[in-house]
Amino acid sequence: MKRLVLLVLFLTGVAHAKVVDKIVAIVNDQPLTLSDVEKFKRKLQSGGLVDDALLKLTDPKLLLKDRNALLNHMIDERLIDSEVKHRNLEVTIERVEQEIRTIAKGNNITRQQLQAALQAKGVTMAQYQDFIKTSLERQSLIEREVTSRIRISDEDVSSYYLSKKGPSGAQIFEYTLSHILFTPKAGGDQGALARARTVEEKLKSGQSFDKLAEQYSEDPNFSKGGSLGTFSAGEMNKELEEAVRKVSPGEVSSIIKTPQGYQIIKVNKRTLISDPKLEEERESIRHTLYADAFKRQFRLWLNQRRDDAFIKINGF
Repeated sequence: MKRLVLLVLFLTGVAHAKVVDKIVAIVNDQPLTLSDVEKFKRKLQSGGLVDDALLKLTDPKLLLKDRNALLNHMIDERLIDSEVKHRNLEVTIERVEQEIRTIAKGNNITRQQLQAALQAKGVTMAQYQDFIKTSLERQSLIEREVTSRIRISDEDVSSYYLSKKGPSGAQIFEYTLSHILFTPKAGGDQGALARARTVEEKLKSGQSFDKLAEQYSEDPNFSKGGSLGTFSAGEMNKELEEAVRKVSPGEVSSIIKTPQGYQIIKVNKRTLISDPKLEEERESIRHTLYADAFKRQFRLWLNQRRDDAFIKINGF
């Protein structure tokens, strides 16, 4: 009879017991409870100790608004921690203390001052040590599996700049030119044009540009072979620059009308040089490309871990 009374009391107690927590997901063999989620949410809201490794993939404001996004974020954290354990990447207390000393030094405070600042936020030194330990272990894993595999080449930077600024902004050429000049001083504009057409026909027939330049060029500062010099984009007049862009090295242009008269240009050499604006923005662009690549590779790696893991989501 006594046992029956005890059993009735026990069952009554169970019937009236309140559910104080709930398992909202299981990641491999680790449960994720509702209280875990709410605790993490409070940390996000108050600026508490939250590892920012995964926050690079999302907007913290979104996590606060969307409970499912928050749950998936925490599942990703559990996956990382599971992988840390699987790969035996646990760090020692000595490494944790070294990192704490570095943090204190970087903020120009002593360990005692750091501890006082933590206590003011309701965080014990033991909790802070656990936080640093977890962060270091995650960083080690991410460095090995994601960061170390990202390479941003100079070509990647140039291509990005080209896509944003356009060819004229990303590619600056240096041209080494020769020319044959026909001035309107003798016979006026039409006479200069007629002489230019005559020489143009000779060039088309295969005659030497250098010899024709020596024979026909009316440049008062004539140099051997009609050498004009080396110019970068922006250093030539508009008509000349537009024409030489269309001419391949070793080839000659059609007749070009310029303020000096009529010219036939030979492009002896064309060299791609750095755009000063590109050089100014190179590291900023590299940082942007790296951040984008990190997000893509990290998300891909996490998705692969999800495929390999046991994940059961019960929901809220």
